[in-house]
Amino acid sequence: MGDLTRLFFRIGYLGDQFHGSQIQPDVKTVQGELQRVFTKLQWWDGNESESFLVLSSRTDAGVHVRMNGGIVTVQSSLWNSITPRKFVRAVDDLLDESLVFLDVYEVDEDWNPRMAKYRTYRYMLEGMDFWKEPEYNEFLKWLSIFKGTHNFTNFSKLELGKNPERNVLDVQPWMVDDRIVGFEITGESFLWNQVRRIANSLFQLSIGELQLEQVQSALLHPEKEEDFGVAPPEWLILWGIAWEGFDIPPESTHTDIVRAPSGKSVERTRKKRWQQGRQHQIKMMLYDEWATLGKFEYVAHARE
Repeated sequence: MGDLTRLFFRIGYLGDQFHGSQIQPDVKTVQGELQRVFTKLQWWDGNESESFLVLSSRTDAGVHVRMNGGIVTVQSSLWNSITPRKFVRAVDDLLDESLVFLDVYEVDEDWNPRMAKYRTYRYMLEGMDFWKEPEYNEFLKWLSIFKGTHNFTNFSKLELGKNPERNVLDVQPWMVDDRIVGFEITGESFLWNQVRRIANSLFQLSIGELQLEQVQSALLHPEKEEDFGVAPPEWLILWGIAWEGFDIPPESTHTDIVRAPSGKSVERTRKKRWQQGRQHQIKMMLYDEWATLGKFEYVAHARE
């Protein structure tokens, strides 16, 4: 076996086309699709250790991803014989069209994609049935209670042995044309379902099923069990992850999200059609973002 090179790559994908990101038997996953392509290219024989290909953040089925990242280990002779542009093209051409391979870089052999500086998610609350847009300053007050270091036991599906404390660096409204469509949250790391449980508490605040004092109490007193439910995955986007030397690229597109139909005369079927349209719009936004990401310096072919 020859020398090995560790590569860092970034990807995006449509979450409703996969049964989550982590490999699972007999179902289509992001990691499984990447391994399928590396096997087809004969860049992996399936006999390496589990550390052959590792993703930075795990995502559930239905959760869309503008940008995630990971590492893959390949033969050094392969990496030395191909440009990053051709490497990306070879992988991306064979991937399912719902998964894009954006860029690739050589990193140190101990570089860990899970040791990120921070992660940013967006949740589109407007997509949920019966959402009522709150007054802007009131919404800011709701978001502010989640900022800082807290025990998020009541706002996560806590895995055995996991530290429930997480540091939320920032939470801001997600605005489109001067209206609140959701929120953007940035943290060093997140617990399983943390963002979706925060989203559901904000949703219930908006429709009056919860009072702010109840949400604050659940955050300040994690020893008292509270369950405010989990918001659906299809309105959640992992917007990006920042690592040392690799920041989250700025947003490059503007999506004019059509306002949801409202009023007493609105039928359930009309809202359902609007929701379906917004899901297509989110996907279009992601494809537009991916079209501007992962740029490589052009290298002309040498003439014979």
